[in-house]
Formats: sequence, structure tokens, C-alpha cells
Amino acid sequence: MPAFVLLLTAITAANGEATVNFDNHVIPVLTKAGCNTGACHGAAVGRGGFRLSLYGGDPAFDYRSIVLELEGRRVNLAHPDESLIVLKSTESIDHGGGYILENDGPGAARLIDWIRQGALRVAEKRLEQFQVTPQLHVAEGVGATLQLKATARFSDGSAVDVTRWTVFKPEDASAVEVHPDNAVAKLLRRGRHIVVARYLDHVVPLELVVPLSDTTVDFSKEPRANFVDRHVLDLLSTLRVPVSPSSDEATFLRRVTLDLTGRLPSTEIQNKYLESSKSTANKRRELVDSLLNSDEFIEYWTLQLARLLRIRSQPQDTQGALSYHRWVTKQLTDRVPYDQMAREMITALGDTHEVGPANFHRTAAGPREQAEFTSELFMGNRLRCANCHNHPLDRWTQDDYHGLSAIFSKLTSGRVIEVNARGEVMHPRTGKAAVARIPGERFLDDDSDGRQALATWLTDRNNPYFAKAIVNRLWKAMMGRGLVEPTDDLRATNPATHPALLADLAEDFVEHRYDLRHTLRRIALSAAYERTATPLPKNRGDDRYYSHAMIRPLEPEVLADAIADVTGISDEYGNQPIGTRAVSLFDPQIDSEALDILGRCSRVDSCEMVAGAAGGLTVKLHMFNGPLLNGKISNSKGRLARLVADGKTPAEIVDEFYRRALGRPLAKREREFWNRQFHQASTSTAERELLEDFVWSLLTCREFVTNH
Repeated sequence: MPAFVLLLTAITAANGEATVNFDNHVIPVLTKAGCNTGACHGAAVGRGGFRLSLYGGDPAFDYRSIVLELEGRRVNLAHPDESLIVLKSTESIDHGGGYILENDGPGAARLIDWIRQGALRVAEKRLEQFQVTPQLHVAEGVGATLQLKATARFSDGSAVDVTRWTVFKPEDASAVEVHPDNAVAKLLRRGRHIVVARYLDHVVPLELVVPLSDTTVDFSKEPRANFVDRHVLDLLSTLRVPVSPSSDEATFLRRVTLDLTGRLPSTEIQNKYLESSKSTANKRRELVDSLLNSDEFIEYWTLQLARLLRIRSQPQDTQGALSYHRWVTKQLTDRVPYDQMAREMITALGDTHEVGPANFHRTAAGPREQAEFTSELFMGNRLRCANCHNHPLDRWTQDDYHGLSAIFSKLTSGRVIEVNARGEVMHPRTGKAAVARIPGERFLDDDSDGRQALATWLTDRNNPYFAKAIVNRLWKAMMGRGLVEPTDDLRATNPATHPALLADLAEDFVEHRYDLRHTLRRIALSAAYERTATPLPKNRGDDRYYSHAMIRPLEPEVLADAIADVTGISDEYGNQPIGTRAVSLFDPQIDSEALDILGRCSRVDSCEMVAGAAGGLTVKLHMFNGPLLNGKISNSKGRLARLVADGKTPAEIVDEFYRRALGRPLAKREREFWNRQFHQASTSTAERELLEDFVWSLLTCREFVTNH
């Protein structure tokens, strides 16, 4: 330590003053005041010629900016209270950001003390742990208040109350209010609310709950098929939200068949299932098992994984996508564990026309984009946020981002994937080649195979991200919403609605050898999945706690196939054979006006946030009056024409279409309504027009275009 530093430290100690540490004391002042946010000096280009690292993520950079830049004019060692950084922040002189520190307040006093002690940056102690209490609080009602307390534990063993310098930011400011001076939180609205607490580079989420009702709910008689129901009911009990009853057999049959196979149940399957005398539990268990073992499951879940993997043709090259798609199909057919699939994709090399998983390395435009895709796919993390600066809401650093990119830079990106030992990416902070790195873990030796090390780390049973990332997506596919949303943004500050459930699903997935079918079966046979979508008065506002099923629009490919199945007229897809199903297409670039109308995903980017087929004005206009439906309904070779030709009565035709489209017979009021309509048709022409209108109304109703 330099002599002048020792001298200043000794003088400070002799005067009985506590040393003001730049990293642990000054940075929190700037963060609390908002100086280093993205809207202020923490922006990529700074503000007013002054730039700080985002949220103080790089203290060394901040120290240089404050003390050394501008010829040192931001600090005045002779007259600390006249330092530019003090005068600006207290708006003693003009400041574009306005008044942010009180002249006689603790923040300004801390800055002045630091400058008076020499404006030094001394390596004293590191923050090792940040705790906030309470992390979970259930209040009695709206208007309740509670005191938040933050404690920092440092490398020297000390524990310091840092509540004053902690930033508490509610996820929804209209639901929770936290007083900036005393950290008292006031709950303004019912529900489950998240407050993010930040001190230095540590962030902690707090969960504050106000029950949605004043009346407790008795769940003692609710079925608990497995641990899924225990977790769901526990939270609903805390929130005091009742559950809707289990769906009827016809509704369950249609829903689970669509979710596991992407198809409507045929009338033959309906008859067999609905007429079975077995118990409901046995019938449903046997049905789920038969669907999971079907060819239709493989076909549909190949599509699901193809979307997730963004399988698509490259310019002037469709063979690679076809090879990749066939490989995924074979993995599902052979029941290959998901961790093995991931390892094969990450480590694959060779001709992409022959080695399907090698196409994984052609997904993105370059090594950085491939790193982003890989982190989102296999970790459920948005590592891209650490490209230009350390991730503001997670643990990821620029070293992690560019280190992962460096692993992929060692590969060629053409038809043949080979190792390119000279490949590199530049680290923007150092201006040098980035060193390969396992995110959040360790740097790799120059001679090590980064892909192999990455694959081994990712698929280790103790990896905290891999299993959670995929089971969260499986949950969303079955339940309509991820336990974490968005599904590629798993982080401490974006907690799951049911953290313990997500953890148990991931552990169960690992224990059962990363078997996708096992987890899907676990969810499908839970009481939570089986509930009706019809809400009760007291759970109508629930959009994330699974007190009732979520109604979801059918995906474009599934809806296109459903329309074809009901009308009896198949769509044509490029040069594919007539009768090819939309869910089986290996490439989203295959010509199809119908799928384009319905909004299929191009897979150039993530498909996880694409709007469903039932939404959007364009889709509705085409459904209401366009060739997507009209041509099929009136087609002379279609189902309606065949039924009329066979001499079926309007009542029989109506019943047939209800069964095929909605998976159920008509309700009494529906039958009476259609009988009245057809009774008024005085000619065969009028009757045929009414039949066409009937089929059209069925194919455009909400019950058909959703999983109801």
C-alpha cells in the first residue's frame, strides 16, 4: 500500500473516523440516487460527458470516471464540499438530472467524507452476502405496512445494516409503495407482488402477498394426484382463491389430445373413451399413456422441439433442416433423454446434410448470437443482456457473455461444421480476444474443448438451470403459462409463481433420466391440469395460479390441421404430398398461404412469444370471410357435401360436425336452436346455405379455435 494511503488511513483512524470505502460506500450512494441507471450516467454513452457503469457493476471504471477524468475536476481534495460531483448532485450548480442529494443529507456527507479522506479506492473488503427480510410476507389486507431490512455480509466477517443504501423497486408501483428513506413498504392492492432489493451488484426478490379474499378456503377434500397439486393448492390457500371443478370427460379428452398430439380426437376415439365404464382416474391415465405412446405424439412434439430449436432452411439449403428435423423425430421415437440430445447438439461436428444435430451450430448468425441462443434454450437465461455491460438484474458478466461466445467462435458455420482453432471474438472492454468461459463458473484452458466442457457442465444433474429451463416450457405447453414468464428469463429477480413446484418438477425430471414424456404425463394427470376453464366468481381474475384452466388459442399448424380434419379438405404445402399435415412440415418456409394467414413462426428468432392463431385482426378477418374456410366448406369433395350426398338429415349433420369440431354432443339448447333454424329453411338451396353457415359458425367460434 502506498505511503500516502497509509498516512491518510492513519489520520482517519486517529480522528476516530470510519474509513469511507469507494466500492462499498460510495457506489451505493450513486446507485440509491439513480446516478448509474440506464436512464442517467449508467447509459451506454453516459450523460453530459459523464459515464458510469450500469448499477455500479464496474467500480474500477467508475473510480476512473470520477477521480481521473476531466483532469480530476470532479473531486476537490482541498475543498471537498466544492467537488463537482457534490455540487452537481445537490444542484448547487446546474445539473441536467436535477436535485438528487440533499445538501445536508447522508449521501452528500458520505461523498464529502470520502473526498476529504483522499478520494481513494482501497481494497478493504468484498461483499459476499446480501440478505433482506422479510423475503416472504403475507399481509392481512390492503393498506398493511411492513419494515424492510437489508444486511450486507463482507469478506472480513462483518455484517452491516445497509437498509438506508438499498434500492427497493416494486415490480408494480401501483401495487406496492416503498418509502425511499425508511424502507417501509405499503401494500396497495391484493395479490402476489414482487419487490427487487439491490445493494451493489447483489439483487434479491421479495414476495409480498395480500390474499385475494377475506374468506379462507377449505381444500381438504380437493384431489391431490401428485406433488403438482400440493404446490398449486398451497399457494391458492394462501391467496384464498377457490378452484373450479374438474372438467367433464369430453372436455378433458379434447384438451389432452390437442396438448399431447396436436390433433382433435376422432369420433371413434370419442365413442370408445366416453362409453368406457372404467373409473375416471383409470380412463384418463390410460388415455394419457396411449397418447404419449402414439405416432401423433412424436409428430407433434417434433414440431414443438423444432420451434424451440429454430429449425429452418438456410439460404439455398433445405437438406440441413430436413436432416435436423429427422434427427429430432428419431430422438423422440427412441425416447432419447433430453440431456443426451443437448450434449449431441452442442458437440456435433460434420456435414449438416448427414449429421442432423450439427445444424445446431447454424442456428444463429455468429458466435455471439449462438451464445445468446444457447443460453436462452438450455439455461432459460438472457445472457445477451451482458453483451455491453454486466447483467443489471442477474449474475452474468461481460466475461460470461463473450467467454461463451468464444467457445462457439472455434467452429466454422457453413454446411460442414468443423473446428477452427483460430476463431475468436473480441471482448469490448479489454479490446482483446475473449477467453472461453463456462458462464458464471470458470475460464477454460486454451487447449480445452470448450464445447465438451460446456455440454458436461450444462447437463450435470446439479446444474441449476438446464432442467428448470425445459420443464418450465413443458409446463407452459400443457398449462398455458410458464411458472416463469418469459420462459427464457429465469433469474432470481423474476421468480416463479410457484418456486418450489418448479424445483420439484426439475428434480423429478432429472430423477427420471430427463424423460420428456414423464414430465408431460406428470402434469397431464394432475388435478390442476384437469380443471375446467369456467371460472368461479372468486377466481375469475386468476391468470397465473391455476385455480381454473387457461383457455389457449390453437397454434397455427394445429388449427390448420383441425380445419382440414373437420371439413375433410386438406391444404397443399409446397411440393409436399397431398394430405401432409401442417404439424409435420420440417421447414416454416414451405409455401402455405393458410399458415401465413394464421401467423406461423418463421423461427428466425424465438417462437415462444408469437401470438396464437386465434388472435389478431388479420386472422379474424380471414376466418370471417376468406378462402381459408369458405372454399373448404363449400368444396364438392368436402365432408359437408359427402354427408348431404349420403342423405343425412340436418340434425345428423349438425351432430356429426359438433363431435368432430368440438369433441362433444350438442347441448339441449343448441339442438333446439338449430332445429328452429332448419325448420325455417323452405327449400333445399336454403337448407344447403344454412348448413354452410352452420359449419362456418362452428369453425369460427371460440370453442373451436381454442383448446377450450
